[in-house]
Amino acid sequence: MTMKVKAIEKKLKFTKDPNDAGVYRYVMSPEQYSSLNQKKVIKEAALRSGVSQGVMQACWDAAGEVIKAWATEGHSVALPGLGTMRFGLRSKSVEDVNKVKTGLITSRRIIFTPDTDLKDELKNTAIVITCYDRDGKEVKRVTSDDDAEVEDPENENANQNENQNQGGSTNTGGGNSGGSAGFETGGE
Repeated sequence: MTMKVKAIEKKLKFTKDPNDAGVYRYVMSPEQYSSLNQKKVIKEAALRSGVSQGVMQACWDAAGEVIKAWATEGHSVALPGLGTMRFGLRSKSVEDVNKVKTGLITSRRIIFTPDTDLKDELKNTAIVITCYDRDGKEVKRVTSDDDAEVEDPENENANQNENQNQGGSTNTGGGNSGGSAGFETGGE
């Protein structure tokens, strides 16, 4: 299996100054294949499992409702063969308990934590980067030789320096501990 990535030369500006001429940088993003709609996924799952599409659709719908209900109650919910999903939030911290209010919440989040097999699959997937200049001409192809590190959203403290550059969030939610809603706080 190979993941295809494109690196396109784009002009980036880092200020709002109209005199800022900007700089050209190669910006990478995964090449998006067509989105697989639910009907196609149901059909393939039914074929692989040997059950009818109607039964598979009913199971799919029921599983989705259960996952949504349990996640909104604060549970970390298993997604078969994939990992877990839970809801979380980012918020500002305050020293005084009297200042705690919902206005401190800066965003609500969906947190997906892949299981080990899925992370291993991603780690073992080769990456091919195709580079295009600002005129759209292909100028280079690169095949991965990186250390294939896979980000771990459950262990954000291991990447503390990265998080500090992104607002200083700290994960204070538990993994699979029933009542955890995956809350996060960030310093002011």
